[in-house]
Amino acid sequence: MLSIYNTDLKTNKFEKIKEFRPGSWINLVNPTSEEIKTVCSNLNIEDDFIKYPLDYEEQARIDIEDDMTLFVIDVPIIEENNEEKSYATMPLGLIVVRDEYFISVSLKKNRIIETFEKGRIKGMYTYKKTRFLLQILYLNASYYLNDLKKINKEAENTVRALQKSMRNKELIQLLNLENSLVYITTSLKANELVMEKTARGKVLKSYEEDDEILEDAIIENRQAIEMGKIYSDILSGTMDAYASIISNNLNVVMKLLASITIVLSVPTLIASIWGMNVPLPFSNNIHGFAIVIGISILISVIAFVWLKKKDML
Repeated sequence: MLSIYNTDLKTNKFEKIKEFRPGSWINLVNPTSEEIKTVCSNLNIEDDFIKYPLDYEEQARIDIEDDMTLFVIDVPIIEENNEEKSYATMPLGLIVVRDEYFISVSLKKNRIIETFEKGRIKGMYTYKKTRFLLQILYLNASYYLNDLKKINKEAENTVRALQKSMRNKELIQLLNLENSLVYITTSLKANELVMEKTARGKVLKSYEEDDEILEDAIIENRQAIEMGKIYSDILSGTMDAYASIISNNLNVVMKLLASITIVLSVPTLIASIWGMNVPLPFSNNIHGFAIVIGISILISVIAFVWLKKKDML
């Protein structure tokens, strides 16, 4: 999908346009080969920088070539499968072309770009490329923080459910959340390198009024990294604790079953012996059956008391 937006220099009105105009923002979401060709021919650029972010495994980085600068950052996304949602990241490409055009490229729609498309960001102008880029970095870090809070909340709800019933469903949910935290923390660290390189001022033209936005973005990103580490450690500790609890519960059940088996095996053993066709005590006694039953019960009670003292029951 190809969309073009522009902020009027005189009125500062943000609107969607159809033609390629200097100072405009070009947004590509899972573009077709024809759309890529259209953009490249109109802007007179190669298609390499546009295709890089379309690789799902592309790493966050900065690449400079001639009159183009490519920023690849990882953005948070929420994927829903079979009524279950998971948190992941995907690459977003931001390209500055000759200080004339700003291009964003992604495989899927994402909340960061959609927020700008709806004009919800104050002080966003398509012709101010550096500020536009920094605002995206700041909003991206903010969404990471929001997702981390959601992950922590979901983890707390899952733990409460586990306390009531030890089911595989809740354990799998915790495992998925833990994996999400790993992916998010890794992406945040990669984004931090991109922002630090940008802060050194050798990538794009730096403007004094935009320095504060970049500083805020770096701070937000660092807070997200620390929060991700804390939540990951807590969740990892919780998983280990419940693994120990489940293992201990299994041991208790096995111990109980073994003790019950020992108690029940005593009458079975005695009945087997007295069921043989050989002369045995009380075999000719009129009360023989009652005596054997009494002996079986007595030995079973003794075994039960002994196991109870050994904390086996």
